[in-house]
This record gives sequence, C-alpha cells and structure tokens, in this order.
Amino acid sequence: MKKVLLILLVAMSVSGVAAQSLDECRRLAREHYPEIRQYDLISQTEQYNLSNAVRAWIPQVALSAQVTYQSATPAYPDAFNAILQANGMEMDGVRKDQYKIAVDVSQNIWDGGLSKANRLMAEAEAEEQRRCVDVSVYALQSRIDNIYFGILLLDERVAQTEMLISVLESNLSRMRAYCENGVARQVDADVVEAELLSARQTLAQVLSSRASYRRMLELFIGCALSDDKLERPVMRDLPPFTPARPELAMFNAQENRLSAQRKAINTSVMPRLSAFAQGYYGYPGLDMFKSMVSSDWSFNAIVGVRMSWNIGAFYTKKNNLDKLDLAQKQLDVQRDVFLFNTQMQIVQDEGEITRLRHAVDEDERIVELRRRVRVTAESQLENGVIDATDLLRKIADERDAALAQSVHEIELLQAVYRLKTTLNQ
Repeated sequence: MKKVLLILLVAMSVSGVAAQSLDECRRLAREHYPEIRQYDLISQTEQYNLSNAVRAWIPQVALSAQVTYQSATPAYPDAFNAILQANGMEMDGVRKDQYKIAVDVSQNIWDGGLSKANRLMAEAEAEEQRRCVDVSVYALQSRIDNIYFGILLLDERVAQTEMLISVLESNLSRMRAYCENGVARQVDADVVEAELLSARQTLAQVLSSRASYRRMLELFIGCALSDDKLERPVMRDLPPFTPARPELAMFNAQENRLSAQRKAINTSVMPRLSAFAQGYYGYPGLDMFKSMVSSDWSFNAIVGVRMSWNIGAFYTKKNNLDKLDLAQKQLDVQRDVFLFNTQMQIVQDEGEITRLRHAVDEDERIVELRRRVRVTAESQLENGVIDATDLLRKIADERDAALAQSVHEIELLQAVYRLKTTLNQ
C-alpha cells in the first residue's frame, strides 16, 4: 500500500511539473477531457459497420423447416385412376400433409454498388462524428485560456496588493514615529492603519479567488499545479488568416456524408444479381410422380441465378435526392455564417489588440509619474505640507497605475492568444 501511495505521489508531482505553461495546460486538458474517449468508440463503431458491409459478399446461409397441409394436391385424372383400379392398382397421388427441412445458400454476384455505398456511408459518418468531437475539444481550449489568464490577472493583483501593503506598512511605521515626535497627529496614523487593514482584507479575498481558479484549472488538466505562479506566455507574432478551424473540417465531413447518401440512393434503384442453391429433405420431392406413388422423404436440390429489382425505389428517389440538396444548401448557409462570425471576431480581436498595445505603451510612463508623485507626497507629509489622506490618495494612484499596467499586459497577451485560437494557429 505504501508503494502504491508513493507511486501516485511521484506521478502527481511529475504531472504537476509539466502543468505550468499554457501549452502544457491545453495539452493535459485535452488528454483528460472525458469526451476524448469518443474517438475510440467512434473507431470501434466504424469497424463494425465496415465489417458488416464487407460481409454482404459472404455467402448467405438460411435454415428453414416447415409443415403444411393443403386443401388440394396433384392427383391422377379419374380416367387414369379407373384404368389403374381395373388392373388392381391403387394410387392416391400426392398427400395433403407435406414436410420440408431446407438449406438456402445465396451468393451476391452484383449488388448494384450497395455494399460500396454502405462502406462509404460508414466511413463518412465516422469522420463526421470525429470532426464533431474535434470541435468540442477545440472549444475546450478557450475555456482553459480564460481560466489561465484569469489566474495570471489574479497573480498580478496579489503582487500589486502585496506591494501596496509593503508601502503602507513603511508609511505607518514612519507615521507612528512622527506622532511620537509630535510632527503628526494620531488620526493620521489611524488613517494609514485602516487603509493597511483594508489592503490585507483585499489580499485575502484575491488569494481566495485565485485558489478557486487554480482548483478549476487542476480539475480540467487532471493534476496539481506544481508552483505558486504560472508561467506567463510569450508574445507571438500574429499569422495571416487561414481557414483551418475544426468547424470547417466538420462541414466538409458533413458534405462527404451527404455525398455518400446520394450514392446510396442511386444504388437503391439498381437491380441485384445473385447465385443461389437450395437443398431440402422432405416430402414431396421434386420428382412429383415419384411422390405420387410413394410417401417416402427424399433429398432434393436446386441451383440457379436470380435477378431482383425493386422498382418501388424509383418512387421516392427524386424526393430523397431533393432532400439531400436542401440539406446541402443548409450546410452551405451554416458554413457562410461561421465564416462571417469568425471574420467579425477577428476584426474585434484585432481592434482590442491595437487598443491594448497603445495602452501598454503609455502605462510605463504613467507608473513612473505616479511613483514620483507618491515619493514627493511622502516628503511633503514629513514636512507637514499634506496630511495622511492626501498621501494615501497618491499611494492608491500609484497602485492603480501599476495594476493597470500589469492588467493591460496580460489582457494584450490574452487578446493575442484569443485571436490565435480564432485563427487556429
């Protein structure tokens, strides 16, 4: 038992080490997502369907047995019976109770392309199901990204709040010294201390939210995160738009399925040609005259070639093909709507990236200016020019500017990766 626990702990620690980057979290989430098991089930179903299609060419064997009683059977003419009776012979003809145990064997020679159409249908349906699972799994990527960048934003809030606490603690110590020397009032120290306690409460709330986000991410990836802070993704160049989304592959798979259905409908009106053999043991036999003079059971056999043609399939062929044409038009509309919405999303993401780039370019200068104002305010407080409330306002301004800088940087990263997800790059 101890060895099992040790192995599990080692496995969790190894998995945790790998789960620090966005790419690794995406990979682990895909592998851990329950719907990933659909791929194996779809492949197994496809193999069964293909196997059934191939077995249409295996000789079909049917066993049957029957007992019948007929109201009339073949018999000798009355004049012939009179002659037989005159010579002392009695022949009743075929008995009305009849028995048969039969074996029927049929072998396809040409099925009009039905088995090939069934194979194409099985492959097209399986491919469509796989592409649908691809779309579902691909949508998981956006959910992982949102949680991942949410944790990064909360990490920055934690860092900025801890920095604010450090500044407030430093100023509170300085303020208490000023009070002891009679330079400041006790109320000024109380104001700074109240702000410090409020910052600590905020830190506790942010830490709790971050812990919740981390637990959600761990549920998605199926293992524990190995470090307290996640790795910030690197900024990557944006590629040109290429239609490589799994939704487009799904539309193509649906189109292939419609094509396979058309072939199946066309083959449904073709004639079928097969060879057959039937053997049976029973009464009466194929030699009717022999069965008329003897009620003994006998072995009998028939072989031949059979042609069958279901003319009724022509009645519904046109309607079925028209239905497929309508389905194709609906599929084209869905593809056009998807491409339109994707293009709209690209324009929106590009606009957001441009806005955030301008904001990031200005944030560094804003933070530097706010820092200078705060340092000056601390000197002014020491000289009695301003009070603690004014200083806290300057500290809050610096904190907000630094937090806005970090938030804008992460939001820019998130917007870039969101656009890459839209482009499937």
